[in-house]
Amino acid sequence: MSFQRLAGALLASLMLASLAAAQTFPSKPVRIVVPFGAGGVADLTARTVAQKLGETLGQPVIIENKPGAGGVVAGDAVAKAEPDGHTLLLMSNGTAVSAGLFKSLPFDTLRDFAPVSTLGFFDIAIITPQDSKFKTLGELLAFARANPGKLNVGSINIGSTQNLAAELFKTSAGVDVQIVPFNGTPAVITALRGGQIDAAVEILGPILPQIKANALRALAVTGDKRAAVLPEVPTARESGLPTFVASSWNALAAPAKTPKSVIARLNKDIAAAVNSPDVKAKLQNLNVEARSSSPEQAADLLASETKRWGEVIVRARIPTQ
Repeated sequence: MSFQRLAGALLASLMLASLAAAQTFPSKPVRIVVPFGAGGVADLTARTVAQKLGETLGQPVIIENKPGAGGVVAGDAVAKAEPDGHTLLLMSNGTAVSAGLFKSLPFDTLRDFAPVSTLGFFDIAIITPQDSKFKTLGELLAFARANPGKLNVGSINIGSTQNLAAELFKTSAGVDVQIVPFNGTPAVITALRGGQIDAAVEILGPILPQIKANALRALAVTGDKRAAVLPEVPTARESGLPTFVASSWNALAAPAKTPKSVIARLNKDIAAAVNSPDVKAKLQNLNVEARSSSPEQAADLLASETKRWGEVIVRARIPTQ
């Protein structure tokens, strides 16, 4: 058999296999592996979408929480799973961060997964105590520039999205401030209200009740547009930092060798779930903007975020683990 005929036969067999996979998928419950504990924004986002996705797939969609180790445990489980579409990974910008934060991973973040679709995006905010002398981001920046090294900005643990967003804020603004890490959002709130730090960078959802209760003040949100829940709060870009944009996101990905026909089926049904009015409303209550994408758009987002946060880690001289 000539090379051309052999190649043609191989291509035909691959196409038939892909078609067969699409026709039989899903043949059992679908599992979404979540690299966080139960009850957080990412977990609740996954559960909200999973419930609706199960209706369209005609199979239960089960959430399996595998927290810890920067998402490495969850990522490894999915990278090594059967590439048939029945095991998915909940990705986030934490997935992109881990690629630059660890010296070595048991998988290649960009090669061992096939992104299927984004699920939603949620805001990060720059906050101060309500009684702070800084009423705007402009005032905070003016003080920082006039008093190098004297402003303390809190975040949760080193290498987290919030911590790296604080480092990105520092370099985008060109200011010398101290980034102070804490072991969780409650500790950041306590430090802010107790006057141990001047400002903080935190995901908006968990601190929104404190803002609504006038205990904390949001100076700016760091997404590309204002937050729907705080329309009066400007973006960082509107407040004098035109290059500072950072938001948190979630997406679903399958193992890399999953047939394209299965990826297409998943993408169609995930989009239907994410864009359904009840899912949008539930996610909005979590301060998550429901937004699906094509597989290509999800892959581009993962690649660009991996590059960007890797550069932030290097600039901030954060030791790799």
